[in-house]
Amino acid sequence: MGDISHHWNLDFLRNDPLDTAPKRVLIILNQPFSCSLLQRLWNSTCWHCCADGGANRLLDTLRQQNHNTAFYLPDLIRGDLDSLRPDVREYYDSKGVLVEKDDDQDSTDLMKCISAIIEKEKTEGTSQYEIILLGGLAGRLDQTIHTLSYLHKLRKVRDRVYAVTDDNVCWVLDSGEHIIEIDHTILGVTCGLLPVGIESTILSTSGLRWNLTNHTSSFDGLVSTSNHLVPGVDVWVKTSKPILWTIELREQFR
Repeated sequence: MGDISHHWNLDFLRNDPLDTAPKRVLIILNQPFSCSLLQRLWNSTCWHCCADGGANRLLDTLRQQNHNTAFYLPDLIRGDLDSLRPDVREYYDSKGVLVEKDDDQDSTDLMKCISAIIEKEKTEGTSQYEIILLGGLAGRLDQTIHTLSYLHKLRKVRDRVYAVTDDNVCWVLDSGEHIIEIDHTILGVTCGLLPVGIESTILSTSGLRWNLTNHTSSFDGLVSTSNHLVPGVDVWVKTSKPILWTIELREQFR
């Protein structure tokens, strides 16, 4: 995949995702999120999975905002179930939601949910779903690092995996060239290119306020944080190694 030019758009963040959008699935992690973001991502995805305590977050958030909990029923709750509250399990059991316990101590709840998606694809004989993670970039630092590490590893076997919070959306740009469509109705101005999981990379960009041309980026050197998007212009990135791309969401969108 590294030598292929990739084209990215974030229509799954819109209230009206495109009819031609690819099939996507949603994994809800055990971190805070707003109902407005949940609604957008839920409506943009065709299958929904809670990673253990993510089911607590889902039910609590819906109840706090007086939303219809029966409308947002996940297709699966999966994990070692050490975080799933008894009252939450009782509720989803009563609604017929499948709850699967996986005691594998060598995998996290997120990894268990990814495995469920792979199993689903094999059973259906379908091509890869795009995966959206709701959460994973806030709270405990070790969990955030796990999310970033797993995104980095998944690029080898998955075409498109995004992590989304009320503040940011991020994903890994593999080595090669990328065009990123910028929709300023949903995206803020601040973005970054983060050399996570690599020693260094050679970066070139266009469409940013501070562009790079064949510039080395590493934790020991330059890291392009707090860069800005340019209104009305898509972003082009060329990178010699995988790099994490992140963009903030508009405040009014949250």
